[in-house]
Amino acid sequence: MVVRTARAPTKASAPEIFRNRTKAAFLRRSVSKNKCSVGRLGNKVETMKLSYTLLFLLSLAAPAFAREESVLARVTSYWASEGSKFASTGRRLRAGHCAVDPKRIPYGSKVVFPDAVCTAVDTGTAVISRKAARLCGRTASQLKAIVVDRFFETKQDADAWSNAHSEFMMLRVLPVGDRSGATEP
Repeated sequence: MVVRTARAPTKASAPEIFRNRTKAAFLRRSVSKNKCSVGRLGNKVETMKLSYTLLFLLSLAAPAFAREESVLARVTSYWASEGSKFASTGRRLRAGHCAVDPKRIPYGSKVVFPDAVCTAVDTGTAVISRKAARLCGRTASQLKAIVVDRFFETKQDADAWSNAHSEFMMLRVLPVGDRSGATEP
């Protein structure tokens, strides 16, 4: 014999149960959506932090990894009796010094010519304005070339060097602190 017991009547009617279940389902769904969006937002923030950190570190590392560079230059010459015996940096000029645009070639850098290595210690308005390159350049690359003004002790040395070498030449520039190849012409 099977005995069945009667269930106790529920206090809520069918429409209320439906509303409660719907409300519970809605709440569960909105909580799970918020969890996902918070998770996605958190991932985006972490990714942004990582990318900004990486960019910052790369910006610090760029000067550390600066290497030699080859540039096309219009090479001019100047000598001691032509002007001051002191460079714009305050150093006394001597053979082996040259004038450059410090925005393009930092002071203290080594400029490797075919026959010598010079140190960038001076500047001048004609060097910065690239007047010599703009006046005698024939090709587009020559017109855009930088100007390097090489110092000589006497006018005879300057003229002899200028007559023996072309006006435009490729020069190697070794940044400050990089001495690799600085002794070889």
